[in-house]
Amino acid sequence: MSVKTTTHLNFRGDARAALEFYQSAFGGDLTAVTYKDAGAVQEEAEADQVMWGQVLAGNGFHVMAYDVPSRTAYDQGENSVFVSVRGETVEEISGYWEKLSDGATTVVPMGPAGWAPAYGMLRDRFGVVWVLDVVGEYRG
Repeated sequence: MSVKTTTHLNFRGDARAALEFYQSAFGGDLTAVTYKDAGAVQEEAEADQVMWGQVLAGNGFHVMAYDVPSRTAYDQGENSVFVSVRGETVEEISGYWEKLSDGATTVVPMGPAGWAPAYGMLRDRFGVVWVLDVVGEYRG
């Protein structure tokens, strides 16, 4: 038996745009089910928001997202979650970094680190913090 974890991001009306952005960075297939699609509309203004969505790519990338309904408390918080993407080469990680950087704020610039050939951290235009690095041998 194995267990697999998937990052699930919560938004307030931006889930579809975020999923489309992540698909543009990592590739893969985007699936989005709206509250209307699921027959679960409680606020007409939210009918076309995402009740369940994901991007699933052949390279192993998988992220899920939904729009928290207005009737439910929501506070994205400050540094409440980081999404970590680890790759095998500097070129691979640099490509993702370049795409995610569109509209982002750099927290730690991409570059070599003591534990990895490349490491960087940014807050994307949706407020999600991404940590990208190249898998390296730990030399603690």
